Amino acid sequence: MHRPLPAPPSLLLFALSRLRAGVCCAAVLVAAAASCLQAQAAGLEAQDKVRLGGGDLLLGVPRSAHSSDETVSLAELRAWLDRLENHRQLAIELPLGLDAARNDTAGVDRNPLTRAKIELGRQLFFDPRLSSDGAVSCATCHRPEHGYAAPTRVGEGVDGLLGTRNAPAALNRLLSEAQFHDGRAASLEEQALGPMMNAVEMGSTHELVLDALRRSRGYRLAFERVFADGVTVENAALAIASFERTLVTGPSPWDHNARLTAFEEAFAAELEDPAALADDDPELLAEHESLAAAAQQNPLSESAARGAALFFGERGGCSRCHVGANLTDEQFHNLGVGLERHVSDPQSVDWGRYAVTGAEADRGAFKTPTLRNVAQTAPYLHDGSAATLEAVIGLYMQGGHDNPWLDAKIEPLDLDTAEQADLVAFLRSLTGALPPVETRRLPE
Repeated sequence: MHRPLPAPPSLLLFALSRLRAGVCCAAVLVAAAASCLQAQAAGLEAQDKVRLGGGDLLLGVPRSAHSSDETVSLAELRAWLDRLENHRQLAIELPLGLDAARNDTAGVDRNPLTRAKIELGRQLFFDPRLSSDGAVSCATCHRPEHGYAAPTRVGEGVDGLLGTRNAPAALNRLLSEAQFHDGRAASLEEQALGPMMNAVEMGSTHELVLDALRRSRGYRLAFERVFADGVTVENAALAIASFERTLVTGPSPWDHNARLTAFEEAFAAELEDPAALADDDPELLAEHESLAAAAQQNPLSESAARGAALFFGERGGCSRCHVGANLTDEQFHNLGVGLERHVSDPQSVDWGRYAVTGAEADRGAFKTPTLRNVAQTAPYLHDGSAATLEAVIGLYMQGGHDNPWLDAKIEPLDLDTAEQADLVAFLRSLTGALPPVETRRLPE
């Protein structure tokens, strides 16, 4: 009777057992390797569908009865990495609200997502051992409890050093190519390396990062299983970027209510007579009831609804820049923030996008941020100078700060106090749940 060849981790033991039995080891190894490679290829070609924003994707290597809360043992990690499904490419789906941008994801074609790579990235993201003082990690400036931003005006790095810009929220980055406030990183992978090597942020070097990773048996094992060439800083960036691409905002009250409104507008005639619809198309009626229940569980206040009308209307004009599923045009605009000294002391001015492109039109321009979960990520603007959403609205009421490069889309708003409060209410209604994440459980 034909015995199936064993899985790859048992290949060597199988060959040795055949050698003892008098079977040609070379022939067995060749046959076994070919069979295992075919099995692996077939398994890895299949894609697991995963909806980002929930589930156990970011909860780390599962705990055992004797697990530590702080570390993942080598045995736990090895057993988890031995499972083929953790190396299969993931076909991702986006949650309600972001799903309209399903065709706009960036980077996953070049850097496919797998559970193993995401988990390695999660560990690296929360690990302070990658910094020069062993105290700063990516999560220092991108805190899950603060919408993956920081509550400080500017970033705080190694040895208490302060940066010059506010930490941008690391949310919905899979919908963006250019990263940082000035867009100087062309990809999320390039962005991931920047803070590690920045003298103020994590204060490390390629050599120090590699040394920290190689001193960990768990990291050596994970890199060898995830990447053909093992531990490199480039692979660390690939893993961190993979983790960051899973940090998406869940459906907000605005999303639930917008979906219900769109449905009721599309099927207005059918919904006029629910009793008749129950006979003619019970599935359509059931779908409407489900959407209505979701909207009721995630209520949109009357103030937020009025704010939405202002936001998307001509009077507010906010959607000139805050547009699309992620509420950003991914472009760079000058609001005049921080340009008060552009005449008296131009050397002290943060020129934003201009420092990257050298184009005169880019002076003082910074990237439009997403507004999803914006209520969690104060303070605001690239320099953290606006402590509250009300302060941001106040800036737009003035039409920004006048300067020679002020964006043509920025005009003073004519809103009364109640309307400004309505805009803030709408911005708060854009808050959705964030994916559950394990912030500890790092490799030995």
